[in-house]
Amino acid sequence: MNKVMGTCCALVLLGWMCVHPTTLVGQASEPLPIRYTVALAGYQDHFVRVQMQLPGGNSTRRVQLPVWNALYQIRDFSQYITWVRAKAKSGTALAVRQVDKSTWEVDGARDGAVLEYEILANLPGPYGAQLSASHAFFNLAEVLMYLPDARSAPTQVQFADVPAGWKFATALAEAGGVFQAENYDRMVDSPVEAGTFQEADFDEGGGHYRVIVDADPSDYDLQKIAGNLQRIVAAATSWMEDRPFQTYLFLYHFPRGPGGGGMEHAYCTAIDVTAQSVRENAAVLNGVTAHEFFHLWNVKRIRPQSLEPIDYTKENYTRALWFSEGVTSTVEDVILLRAGLLDEAGYLRKLGEQITELEQRPAHRTQSAEQSSLDAWLEKYPYYREAGRSISYYNKGDLLGVMLDLGIRDQSQGKASLRNVLQWMNENYAKQGKFFPDSAGVETAAETASHEELSPFFAKYVAGLDEIPWDEFFKTVGLRVVRRRVVLADTGFVAAHNFDAPPTVLRVRTGSEAEQAGLRAGDELLALNGRPAASDFEKQMNQLRPAEALKLRFRRHGTEHEIQWKLGSREEFEFDVKDVDNVTTQQKALRAAWLRGEAQVTGD
Repeated sequence: MNKVMGTCCALVLLGWMCVHPTTLVGQASEPLPIRYTVALAGYQDHFVRVQMQLPGGNSTRRVQLPVWNALYQIRDFSQYITWVRAKAKSGTALAVRQVDKSTWEVDGARDGAVLEYEILANLPGPYGAQLSASHAFFNLAEVLMYLPDARSAPTQVQFADVPAGWKFATALAEAGGVFQAENYDRMVDSPVEAGTFQEADFDEGGGHYRVIVDADPSDYDLQKIAGNLQRIVAAATSWMEDRPFQTYLFLYHFPRGPGGGGMEHAYCTAIDVTAQSVRENAAVLNGVTAHEFFHLWNVKRIRPQSLEPIDYTKENYTRALWFSEGVTSTVEDVILLRAGLLDEAGYLRKLGEQITELEQRPAHRTQSAEQSSLDAWLEKYPYYREAGRSISYYNKGDLLGVMLDLGIRDQSQGKASLRNVLQWMNENYAKQGKFFPDSAGVETAAETASHEELSPFFAKYVAGLDEIPWDEFFKTVGLRVVRRRVVLADTGFVAAHNFDAPPTVLRVRTGSEAEQAGLRAGDELLALNGRPAASDFEKQMNQLRPAEALKLRFRRHGTEHEIQWKLGSREEFEFDVKDVDNVTTQQKALRAAWLRGEAQVTGD
């Protein structure tokens, strides 16, 4: 998932190599497939009916629906289930007993059974499952139950009652209208889009790429998007010197209302960007695309051991999201630089913004990058997102990736870089079907690739709370960090944003213009100055200026209101990354190599 598209945009990692034993009574050496039929007849009311064929086995069979998927948040998808029932193959009704909030048992299933249930699917975006009159998008773990004792069995799904004119796009294999996967985990790591979408495709470096867009055609230029995509995938695959797929699928939604985010999968990605952002700033779409595409290595294949095997019934904790997410953001910019979609000035400006974000959060003195990773499951709670409570593992992880890269380059005299670290992890973990032991595994990879001692870096800045000495890292490439005092807009309130709800007001300062205008804690923000309060809410807030009018539309107790007031001002420090005085030829050469993401021997 990508930080650009959400407030800290919590990312959830779905494993692609997880294997579980199948323990069906009397089974053959090859397990029988689990078959699903998903009926779309209720599209006008967002209801999906699922029929699940249970193969013969134990007399009592247990089925479960995941409690989380696509985000590090317990979302309890069973809350959307209307009813569950079962029958024998003969049609005789079987007893169904609910065990807990997401588990059911079916009696009399020794010779097989059919489980049926109805579930509401109206969660839009790349982290949801939605069926509407215009399209369907399914993260299948949010719709399909599974047999805990048969997760490794082959899995098949077909769709019934499909509206006229709809077509399907997914990374799943398809034969005769049936989509297939080797097991449940692979099945639910492959979202499905259905509707009247537009499509383009291209070939690059031996791989085939499909581009699917569900949006109003007037809001985007499909050929321009495909052209930028080709540059991104060429830059990423050449940097990794690897392409672990034959075909890769990009699924895009460009909603005109609130929306945003990206979700990685092993052979595809699903991305939402507001139509207004697509029209106004191509860099937003390029950034989230580069980020999600690189996840096919870092997260989906280069994967922390702490996230395996996946447990769909409870939180899966890891201390490595600073690397899996944050360093993916580091590489996102490398890819854009190599693709010619980001220049040096733009990159240094982004670096300054990242440093500013970290330094302006008091919690960077109390929460480490590892602790932020471990606490990811708290991101759904508004207070946790406050600047004094938490930092973002995306933000600090991104900066740690940059500093690690510069540190390795410095200590190895330019012979090694972050690229070598990720390539080493790809060869020694991903390609061997192994998972890395969290931060210790990253440290081992970095030391092996660079032949240098790096434990102080990890102790101080990854696990610890030491302030990062920016200038010490930047000096080799002729840069320094400049702090400047600025006057910013003072809104008079604090708000936080979660992926599936509008930003919520946490506090309104007593005596402020916001309070006098009528804003209250708990209000849901819908629009700022006529623009939807979407996933880029923080960026919208940062663009406000002192003394300008703020027109705010919000919802309170189901009723919408609109208020307006003049913004005050406050002083704050911001940070810029600038040239040092008298940049040397050597520093310029090292900077050029660094911006290309390549090694450069000092003096060359």
